Amino acid sequence: MEMKSFEIFPKDPKKTYGLMELVEGKSPIVDKEPEDTVFTWPHLFSIEFLAVLITVAVLLFLSMYVEAPLEQVASTATTPNPMKAPWYFLGLQELLVYFDPWIAGVVLPVIILIGLMLIPFLDVNPKGAGYYTFSERKFAVSVYAFGMGLWLTLLIVGVWFRGLDWNWYWYWEKSYVHKPLLSGLRDIPVIITGVLGVSEFAGKAIADLIMLAYFAGGFIIPVFIFRNFYKRLGLLRYLITMGLFLLMVGVPIKIGLRLVFSIKYIMVTPWFKI
Repeated sequence: MEMKSFEIFPKDPKKTYGLMELVEGKSPIVDKEPEDTVFTWPHLFSIEFLAVLITVAVLLFLSMYVEAPLEQVASTATTPNPMKAPWYFLGLQELLVYFDPWIAGVVLPVIILIGLMLIPFLDVNPKGAGYYTFSERKFAVSVYAFGMGLWLTLLIVGVWFRGLDWNWYWYWEKSYVHKPLLSGLRDIPVIITGVLGVSEFAGKAIADLIMLAYFAGGFIIPVFIFRNFYKRLGLLRYLITMGLFLLMVGVPIKIGLRLVFSIKYIMVTPWFKI
């Protein structure tokens, strides 16, 4: 019986490629034949170029017909109240309400930049290479969306809800009327000292233990609940990932403690306050 040979992938005279060898393996491109692909030029490039033209046209229209929200000419004799940074820095300025200046202005931004740079080295998920879906990357998408949402929330608060003396003003309140400065803010060590009747040193020690328990629990508990997650990352990647995650989650917790319970600082040391 004569065996007839046939081509697995028929050649296309318009393309310059050749099938040299078939290799067993799994990847997003294995089940995709060469004839199912399209060239970047002009198919993808034309769509991207059209998007650029539309974006530029919208920006030109806005620049010509919509006035920029500029304030009065700056005066050396008068300091604006409130003195607001450009909108893209208002998130950092809002953090100054809840943290020491050097933590809000230096430490947290540096941690954010380092965390973003480490993402390619910390992400070991082999799925979704070249495309990103929530079903493939639940943890990564959720954490990134949470961080972006938190940052946008700080920007929104700084732009529309902060008025004279950086007090909170709702939309329906008169932003030109001064509000009394907030009073009654207390540190957790002071609260512990008053409630439990212990010494100031013991109050600070208990507050430090609370902070230590937060990080210890955040590092240890997921190891037992999400064992596969821990095994995939390994010890070093896991410690870095969870450390960054706990710091990010700690920011809204600290904000909530101040806004809801009038708590200024959780940990008080001679060098920094959190």
